[in-house]
Amino acid sequence: MKMAENNDQETSGATAAVMRIRTVKPQQEPPERPSVLNPNAAPVLVKLAPPFSVRACQFLWVVSFVLAGLAIIYFFVVREDQLPLIVETIRDVNSERTTETYQRAADIIYWSAFAAMIGLLLIQITLLVSFTNRKPGVRWWQFITLLGQALLFGLGRELIAAGDHGEHLRQLLAGQLVAVTLALLVSNLRGAVAWSVRRHDVRKGLGWSGGADA
Repeated sequence: MKMAENNDQETSGATAAVMRIRTVKPQQEPPERPSVLNPNAAPVLVKLAPPFSVRACQFLWVVSFVLAGLAIIYFFVVREDQLPLIVETIRDVNSERTTETYQRAADIIYWSAFAAMIGLLLIQITLLVSFTNRKPGVRWWQFITLLGQALLFGLGRELIAAGDHGEHLRQLLAGQLVAVTLALLVSNLRGAVAWSVRRHDVRKGLGWSGGADA
């Protein structure tokens, strides 16, 4: 009887164990969360650093501005020394006028050149801002200012840059001319041109998957 009872207990225990195994559900992984990124979102404007060629171009323009500013200041400081030399240059062309006429002509030439130097500098600064903002056609306008600068340099050598002080002025104007020429050449490199043509830096837009109302 005891053996039968023990067998019944063992059978009952095994059956209960099997039932517990059957009732245990396998562990399920949590479902994946829905993506919050919307691949169809509009592009987003970003601020990327310009390529090296653009930064080099901007640096050369800044160098030309510094040289132009130094030339303007120097030209103003040596005004009293340069006016008699300008008078002599005019007198060599035509010696039949009065002294007052030569002095008035020298003043007109000096202040015209002075105003042209300042105006050219302001125009080039404005064009550099437009170039940095990637406005179309800016390079052509910058090239026109280069031609004007070359004309000013040529006239300056003949009229306003005489004597020892004139030599220093010619060096400043020549340095500005070289810096502007190099800046225009660098701005036409492939990386700088592609940067300008692109107009804006964009990346793929990221948004809620539910759309604008989410």
